[in-house]
Amino acid sequence: MTGNGKKAAPGAAFREGFVEADGFRIRYAEAGKGPPLVHLHGAGGLRLSRTHDLLAEKFRVIAFEMPGFGNSPENTRSKTMAELGLTMAHAADALALDQFNLWGISTGGAAAIWLAVQAPERLSALVLAAPSAIVPPGNQPAAGTPEEMARILYGHPERMPPMPARDPAVLKKQGALVGRLRATGRDPDLEARMRRCEVPTLVLWGTLDRLIPPETGSIYKELMPNCHLVLVYDAGHLIDAERPEACVEVMADFLERHEAFLISRTETMIHP
Repeated sequence: MTGNGKKAAPGAAFREGFVEADGFRIRYAEAGKGPPLVHLHGAGGLRLSRTHDLLAEKFRVIAFEMPGFGNSPENTRSKTMAELGLTMAHAADALALDQFNLWGISTGGAAAIWLAVQAPERLSALVLAAPSAIVPPGNQPAAGTPEEMARILYGHPERMPPMPARDPAVLKKQGALVGRLRATGRDPDLEARMRRCEVPTLVLWGTLDRLIPPETGSIYKELMPNCHLVLVYDAGHLIDAERPEACVEVMADFLERHEAFLISRTETMIHP
């Protein structure tokens, strides 16, 4: 709560910083103490939710704004998602994070998995929330008015605050980058690397995801040797915004206990 009795906006406790990494000046938001948890955002750019606030009660949460998003300059240097993943590993280097937990959402999930398969020794654990590293043929990024975006990204848009209007220039810049880097189907090279990646991994998917079908999560579970899949009930693509308490309950348990996690590797759980 704030001094006037109003509930603080998500991310109010996070402080802004910048690092120089891989030739980019990269903005980040940080809060909390404990084991480091690096966050990579989705195609809409850096967005802090109630999930970030709750995780910051147990972890040192560092949410990076990837190059080319927000008010950062246009990113024409990153040619592949693999390159962007390594750039974010350099950003973690700049904060002296030798080993850390990594949490990626959608496009950030794709960057996160590329970081994981290229530098698995850096990660204590990996959380992928509806990652876009594998998508059905013809799948397209979310686009449209704030109202149309809300209908795509939330399971229950009527329960959520209105999505803010975005600067058209920023949207155009981000859209060009995401369009260049995003997957267009399945990548045999990535999938071969995933089979060799031993990093403890949790894949989260909302049961009402309208952007990438929840069934896609089973592919990650089949490919990765230490992967758990949890379907979050009654949530759309932006699980962390729509069901923060459920998201944190399962994420925190996984990050703290890994193999003693609340489900077995052989089952898929629908989380309340």
